[in-house]
Amino acid sequence: MVLSEEGNKVKAKNLFKQWRVIVLLFALLASAFAINFQLSNQGVVVNSVEVNSSAYNAGMHSPSADVKPTERERILRVNQDQVYTTLEFSTAVEKIPVGSTVRVQTTQQEYALLKLNPSLGLTVADAPSSNLRKGLDLQGGTRVLLQPVGGATESEMKDLIDIMERRLNTYGLTDLTVKSASDLEGNKFIVVEIAGVSKEEVKELIASQGTFEAKIGDQTVFHGGKADIPHVCRNDGTCSRVAQCANNGGYSCRFEFEITLSNEAAERHAGITKELKVNVSSGQRILEKTIDFYLDGKQVDSLQIAADLKGQKATRIVISGPGTGGTQKDAIANAVKNMNKLQTILITGSLPTKLEIVKLDSISPSLGESFIKNTLLVGLLATLAVALVIYVRYRYVKIVIPIIITVLSEIFIVLGLSALFRYNLDLAAIAGIVAAVGTGVDDQIVITDEVLFDESGDTNVKNKIKKAFFVILAAYAVTVAAMLPLLRAGAGLLTGFALTTIAGVTVGVFITRPAFAAIIRVLMEE
Repeated sequence: MVLSEEGNKVKAKNLFKQWRVIVLLFALLASAFAINFQLSNQGVVVNSVEVNSSAYNAGMHSPSADVKPTERERILRVNQDQVYTTLEFSTAVEKIPVGSTVRVQTTQQEYALLKLNPSLGLTVADAPSSNLRKGLDLQGGTRVLLQPVGGATESEMKDLIDIMERRLNTYGLTDLTVKSASDLEGNKFIVVEIAGVSKEEVKELIASQGTFEAKIGDQTVFHGGKADIPHVCRNDGTCSRVAQCANNGGYSCRFEFEITLSNEAAERHAGITKELKVNVSSGQRILEKTIDFYLDGKQVDSLQIAADLKGQKATRIVISGPGTGGTQKDAIANAVKNMNKLQTILITGSLPTKLEIVKLDSISPSLGESFIKNTLLVGLLATLAVALVIYVRYRYVKIVIPIIITVLSEIFIVLGLSALFRYNLDLAAIAGIVAAVGTGVDDQIVITDEVLFDESGDTNVKNKIKKAFFVILAAYAVTVAAMLPLLRAGAGLLTGFALTTIAGVTVGVFITRPAFAAIIRVLMEE
């Protein structure tokens, strides 16, 4: 018994002298550092800051996509109230009257905000427990697959993505991904993934081309975008508000906000209005024609022009529009929604071509949580089943344990790579990890069978492992070749499966399976 214990100690020491095992340990340590599990999650993390909001004007900005989740700015206190959850944050903000000063303490500094609206312009979430990024399948949100009508060149696709990102960021949506994709037939698409919002909130905003025109008669005064409109008033109660509401068998409200015209647009306004006649209506002197606003060719509003603007280079124009609802609260909310959409389009301008919605999916956050729980449960059951089958096959605990450790190590290293390269894990990516782990177990069985049951007469364990790796490398090449077409199949929706499968089998072939082979060699050699 003493000799057996001493032998086990010697084998344990020999294991940690194997350079392949050392490489595995280093990879596990690096993965743990990249994932960066957090033991304390105090505060709520700032996901996005709406442009020109109270928070934005106080100096708070949306986090860059390059910032790790655990390094994002976190809100710790609102006035005197400590904040630990999103509900506590909402409660602390709601009880502060509009027009009051709000002090927000974060992990970076303290901000003094003037509360002009019920919202401070902040979108927050519970502080992340690690640097692992969840895809829409796991955290909830909306995925939209768009296709340019009539096709688009590479430069047009780039312009579409740039304007789309600006439009969504201006609208207050920053926890998003906008990327190009194509299928095996060469068709081009744009994939938009937005976390934490429903499809109704973004459907019209991203699908509409957003061509805005202001016309007097048949003549265009200005278009949306920076060229004609350098400034749009937003989130400022003095020049952007819901002006009035009325009840006529249903509530109707009107919003209005100011814009600033460029010199060229102001000159066009002066030139067009100079030729118009002045009429008197209800005691007011107005020009004979109205200024009409069109969005994607559809008239959205029409305003009368005061006579004192005749022939004037007006650089400040008031834009207005309606909002309706069954109650006054609903009408105000609808007016604010319509105002935000129009302001966003005026700021970002129109898309170079019209987009068609090919596919639109919306996933609730609660469904995403159940996906995570089910995945963990299935993973645990699968691991136990693999351990049982391997034990029944070999009857050696010292073989079962290294196989299970190798499987778990492979999963952990792939997760570390996803955190390092800021990749969002969705169901397709998780399926890819499962597929890679499945091939890993197969390869480990090949190695074990070669060591235990080889009938060639060669008693050298090292030579047996070399023969097993010839089979493993051939299978690896076939797996990678099979995954490459999936990188573009399905307009990029299967990319996660292909990438994680390739990453998993690559980690297995070059890190975990050589380490397993070294462990088996040490354990089985007498």
